[in-house]
Amino acid sequence: MRIVPVLDIMGREVVRGVGGRREEYRPLRGKLTASSRPLEVAEALADRFGFREFYVADLDAILGGEPDWTLYAELRRRGFVLSVDAGVRRAADARRLADAGIDDLVVGLETLEGPNELAKMVREFGTRLLFSLDLWAGRPLTASTAWPERDAETLADRAIELGVHRLLVLDLTRVGCAGGTGTRELCARLCASHPNLEIHAGGGVRHRDDLEELKRCGVQTVLVASALHDGRLSRADLEGL
Repeated sequence: MRIVPVLDIMGREVVRGVGGRREEYRPLRGKLTASSRPLEVAEALADRFGFREFYVADLDAILGGEPDWTLYAELRRRGFVLSVDAGVRRAADARRLADAGIDDLVVGLETLEGPNELAKMVREFGTRLLFSLDLWAGRPLTASTAWPERDAETLADRAIELGVHRLLVLDLTRVGCAGGTGTRELCARLCASHPNLEIHAGGGVRHRDDLEELKRCGVQTVLVASALHDGRLSRADLEGL
């Protein structure tokens, strides 16, 4: 199992996510560093845990602003591998990220215009694309009525039919709330139904037991943020997963 730390970026600072309520997000105050500057937070995570790969949620871009190209370039210059959610709406947006050298192109249901755009991106980027099944209290968080599916599993099946190979299950109401991911059963069903699918999960991880539960479900990659900064997960906790 891979553990990938999340950098939630807003106003060029790392912020602490709280249940998807972005108006409540505030600059990070953690035990690893007194700084909320993205580069310093990334270096602190690298020093403490050895991380070289990061999931960047560019909240300003997700909310409709311009992606922080300068920050991505600075992180890449320091040798970090990036998965970036920058509010991709259509294939042209994903192409800009690809042209900027982003390793994994995150396409979130929250901003995606619809299945036709997803199909275009799958054809162009293949396994470089990570489709984020964004949920709100278990329900799909869709930006477009072009998605006829109204439950998470059916929508995931539709994305897989379109050619998605890598899927992130992320319930935004769980982010930063230390209540567990709440998506274990859905992840287990998807893993059982689609054995060749690469499943990622995130939101609400508290401790090693949560990671082990997700691993037993078949999840291959887990996104983590608050538990690292609060000291609820140590480097030893991540060993042997």
